[in-house]
Amino acid sequence: MTNFEIVITDCDHENITIEKEILAFGNKTFVLKQCKTESDLIEECQGASVWINQYAPITKNVIESCPDLKLVVRYGVGVNNVDLDAATEHGVQVCNIPDYGTQEVADHALALMLSLTRKISKMNRSVKNGEWDYQKGIPIYRHSAQTIGIIGLGRIGTEFARRVLALGCRVVVYDPNRNKNSSYGFNNQVEFVSFDQLLAESDVISIHCPLDSAQKLISTVELQKMKPSSYLINVSRGGIIDEEALNLALENGWIAGAALDVAEQEPIAKESPLLLRDNFLCTPHMAWYSEQSAKELKRKVAEESVRFLDGQLLHYPVNKLKNRE
Repeated sequence: MTNFEIVITDCDHENITIEKEILAFGNKTFVLKQCKTESDLIEECQGASVWINQYAPITKNVIESCPDLKLVVRYGVGVNNVDLDAATEHGVQVCNIPDYGTQEVADHALALMLSLTRKISKMNRSVKNGEWDYQKGIPIYRHSAQTIGIIGLGRIGTEFARRVLALGCRVVVYDPNRNKNSSYGFNNQVEFVSFDQLLAESDVISIHCPLDSAQKLISTVELQKMKPSSYLINVSRGGIIDEEALNLALENGWIAGAALDVAEQEPIAKESPLLLRDNFLCTPHMAWYSEQSAKELKRKVAEESVRFLDGQLLHYPVNKLKNRE
């Protein structure tokens, strides 16, 4: 059993200097563990009321086996590895950090989009293979003549919309959680449409929604509704796109190409047929990263932990507890 108030359950960062400084300034005691399994968490983290967590699975069994646990703060946006229902049932507050890499993820989605639409990666390979012929990249379309579809107009989707609007694109949005009668600062520059209309009309579709409401949102049926000249981008969560269906779509020309920063299983398998496709781009779940966002994430998980232990208002609660409503 630990004698510390806070346990960092697992962390693969180069160091935890920022967390250490903030927790020390708040007079909070902590210890770093490297838990990977339920058993690791149950054995190593007993006694601590606050867990700062990266990947280790905080399941119902873990929560029930650790009665002192009162707060989980995730390094990042997603809380897929935390059983939210069990946490709520047992009075465990769960927090994430949803705003630490907003600009970076929007920038990354734009970079992937431009690489696909301007055929950057394809033509780079062509030149390195000794070909100096722009016609190898034909066709390429003017961005101001294209329609960009955005699935999810939250923080990141909003930032991505601003970026593609600056290119002169038409922007259509599907987001059942947003009120289409509100402009969200866009002054009617974006159009709220049905999911099927977005699929049918978009030249590029960029996904910016959580996994819990969008598991396999894009599969065979949806891919066949897209334009053969269209591109699909996912910088949100693996599992939103059915990768087997995506491979069929790229193989059969249902769409022109795709770019993923996330995968159903990470790292993506070396044997994945997607990696053999010339019209497929993949980056290793790095859209969130910049030197600034990495530091911001570390600072915010520590600050949220201190706020909880000091009885202050939390900034990033995910679940609602009766005693905190």
